[in-house]
Amino acid sequence: MQIYVVGGAIRDELLGRPVSDRDHVVVGATPDEMLAAGFRPVGKDFPVFLHPETQEEYALARTERKSGHGYHGFTFHASPEVSLEEDLARRDLTINAMARGEDGVLIDPFNGRADLDARVLRHVGPAFIEDPVRILRLARFAARFGDFSVAPETLFLMRRMVAEGEVDHLVAERVWQELARGLMEAHPQRMIEVLRDCGALARLLPELEALFGVPQRPEYHPEVDTGAHLLLVLQAAAAMALSLPARFAALTHDLGKGRTPPAEWPRHIGHEARGEPLLQALCERLRVPVECRELARLVVLQHGNVHRAGFGEHCLRPDTMVKLMERCDVQRRPERFEDFLLACEADHRGRQGRADDPYPQGRLWRAAAAAFRAVDGGAIARECTDKVRIPERLHQARVAAVSQALADLRADFKAEFKSDFRADLRTDFRTDFRTDFRADFRTHGR
Repeated sequence: MQIYVVGGAIRDELLGRPVSDRDHVVVGATPDEMLAAGFRPVGKDFPVFLHPETQEEYALARTERKSGHGYHGFTFHASPEVSLEEDLARRDLTINAMARGEDGVLIDPFNGRADLDARVLRHVGPAFIEDPVRILRLARFAARFGDFSVAPETLFLMRRMVAEGEVDHLVAERVWQELARGLMEAHPQRMIEVLRDCGALARLLPELEALFGVPQRPEYHPEVDTGAHLLLVLQAAAAMALSLPARFAALTHDLGKGRTPPAEWPRHIGHEARGEPLLQALCERLRVPVECRELARLVVLQHGNVHRAGFGEHCLRPDTMVKLMERCDVQRRPERFEDFLLACEADHRGRQGRADDPYPQGRLWRAAAAAFRAVDGGAIARECTDKVRIPERLHQARVAAVSQALADLRADFKAEFKSDFRADLRTDFRTDFRTDFRADFRTHGR
């Protein structure tokens, strides 16, 4: 029996990244021998065992053969005669097909270390085309390692898999699993780029594919293309360390723009309402968890209104803000409302050259939400003699509280603006004076 650490643990160790999980391959053993050594079986399709002390996974070396379409269309063969190299040959990428034995020597039959150094995602062998999940996994690794490129020959195979309909056999749960994991990586926009490059985005997420090539008004979106905006929003969401529901909401917030009639471009009036049925269809198809789909629906419908908070003539009135917060169930779901605001902020920052722009609307909405929640609904109910009018009285009290909170915040903004303006004026004056003085001195001498 020979035991090797394989896969991601070796890859991350060579990259200098933290190693969280260690997977092992066991060569030269049978299931009975593993059981006799105290290992606990957990694998359904092939022999995988948990170590009796560390609970790490130990899998018997195995080979696989294509027997049908999709992720489950494989037969596996595990026996003491299967070698380590045969086991590594069935893996997806060269950077995941390395091992280290108990003697510490690196075993790298497919040059994974060289691809790590070159920052390349490359398939191990022609069997890559047999499993469509590998397209999703590669896209997820691109999201994790943002500076890695896809080898041209690997991209060719991925496009072939899409053309031959392999991705159409992916089960919804696995697509969502890989999509969710990719969204939580450091560079989620790379996942969308890779899926689009190989054609899989159009098959798996056609609602997102439809956004690319759709123009927006350049005064609001310097990047113009709606698909480019989507990638920037995902980048902002990752930089802000948003939760999975908030990142999914950021991913889907502009779906309706893909259905705007070209005659109306670059305006997208009513895209929020057009986006709701598209989101619903996407969520049903991928069986998206309720928490993610509920937040995404709020962001799809209301992100434009959130951006309109402020003090100007065309900004939302307190009454409208209260109605929106009532629809968002701010009283009982304050954490979800915070995710809602953060997803909208990612939308605001997801514009070319605007990643560091301030977002005062977030401060306005948080102050309004605090005032909204501070209203004592129980006291209003006790004081109201006509029980039918309790909702109306509660709404009125919330409007009054939000109006006062916004008035106080407006005063704070004015004070901060004056202070910042004076400080900036002094700094600019000193800088300009010194610059002019130096220039005059050089020109005229002493």
